[in-house]
Amino acid sequence: MTTVLGLDFGTNGARAGVFDLAARRMLATGEEGYPTAHIPPDRCEQGPEDWWAALRRLLPRVLAAAGHPRIEAVTVATFSSTVVVCGRDGTPLAPAILWMDARAWAEAARTAKVAHPVLDYSGGSDAVEWLVPKAMWLKAHQPELWSRTGVICEALDWVNHRLTGRWVGSLMNATCKWNYDSRARSFCPDLYEALGVPELMDKLPPEILDIGAPIGPMTAEAAEALGLPGRPLVVQGGIDAHMGTFGADTVTPGSMLLIGGTSNVHLTQVPDDGTRIAGVWGPYPHALTPGLRMIEGGQVSAGSILNWLVRDIYGLDGAGFAALNAAAEGIPPRGTGLLALDYWMGNRTPYRDPNLRGAILGLSLSHDRAGIYRALVNAVALGSANVVFDLARQGVAIDRIVLAGGIMKNPLWLRATVDALGMPVGIAREDNLSLYGGAVAAATGLGLHPSLTEAAAAYRAPVTVMEPDMSRHEEYLALLQDYRDATERLAPILHALSGDTGTRS
Repeated sequence: MTTVLGLDFGTNGARAGVFDLAARRMLATGEEGYPTAHIPPDRCEQGPEDWWAALRRLLPRVLAAAGHPRIEAVTVATFSSTVVVCGRDGTPLAPAILWMDARAWAEAARTAKVAHPVLDYSGGSDAVEWLVPKAMWLKAHQPELWSRTGVICEALDWVNHRLTGRWVGSLMNATCKWNYDSRARSFCPDLYEALGVPELMDKLPPEILDIGAPIGPMTAEAAEALGLPGRPLVVQGGIDAHMGTFGADTVTPGSMLLIGGTSNVHLTQVPDDGTRIAGVWGPYPHALTPGLRMIEGGQVSAGSILNWLVRDIYGLDGAGFAALNAAAEGIPPRGTGLLALDYWMGNRTPYRDPNLRGAILGLSLSHDRAGIYRALVNAVALGSANVVFDLARQGVAIDRIVLAGGIMKNPLWLRATVDALGMPVGIAREDNLSLYGGAVAAATGLGLHPSLTEAAAAYRAPVTVMEPDMSRHEEYLALLQDYRDATERLAPILHALSGDTGTRS
């Protein structure tokens, strides 16, 4: 029996999964949470040491549940664009800036004013979430911290360093979030200089490895801290959602992985033929697999909107949430008399606008909790469909979708998404495809498969097909037109409400 370990650090906590490669099944999984600091108006931070402490609490439970197998390889996936500043020894110098932190919006806007070929990979500019705008912000607003920073990296790189003692970056993260030239396999110091952060070149992890490439053996210190016998091989991973494409086996053009969670991510690949595709992040050459370009669409806030309403505004517990879902299920999509826009933290795709904000239109004194909740579920589902339909408009036809993530815990949101898409959708039976993707990368790193694509076909997670209700799909198509019209008409007002006056810094 060859067993490997997948680790997945997400917004709400860490997950671990022990996978038996011979039996092609997951033996045990578990999760452990850690805190997030939400700092008004637009900042979100976490402590890197909290990630490590959560892993140390989690892993003994998962290994015990799996029967204490000997782990041959470990792959880490993490949320992207969660930026750590630390010393060369890995000691954090400040809280990590979470991916959804929007403090660097002005710096992100400035990237659009710089002409550089590598920016074509991301549609001509960087997102507010990414490492480079956050580095620009740190230099401008916390120069003393910036001067002391030996390494600026992502959560993935920090965890891998904690495991191996090596500073390496993932080709996926570097290409998608650092303006790394994946075709030339080189950094772009001239771009960093043009953006006012020439020092960034010397602070990033210097070596970039492909997904599935061995980083090296785990240090004896890390193995002892985690309760692992021996020194298993640590294999390069990547962004948590993107690693899920290997678990879903959606790496070929025409297929898409849609992960519904705190945010939503739409991932697909297209041929490397130079065709321009607007409104998405990418296409990124070779970021996922060689010879193809990866497209990343998504919604900045999705499940987080529903959690905000249910927990923060309504103050409901689990039983109250179940009752609310049941009541909302009885309301057809157009039966609320409401139209909501899902831009609580801006829009990632297809509008690429961090200063859009959420809206609920059509409210009257007759509306109740269930109707408002249903309208927000509709909004998140419409946002998902809008991404897929806009890609189809540009010639990127999607004929197979696998849906996974926290959306599985919300049957109303799941059903609404399938109905809004209007096509059969494969529903993952496992709740974290990133752990399967970790197994795919680990097997490749161990030399058991010649490519990630072949390993993905061997270890793909099982799915169940859900068919859409086409009568409700017609309702969603009508709502989608209203959703698009409202976005266009309200954008100036939403920008002003967000504080986008053109002078904010």
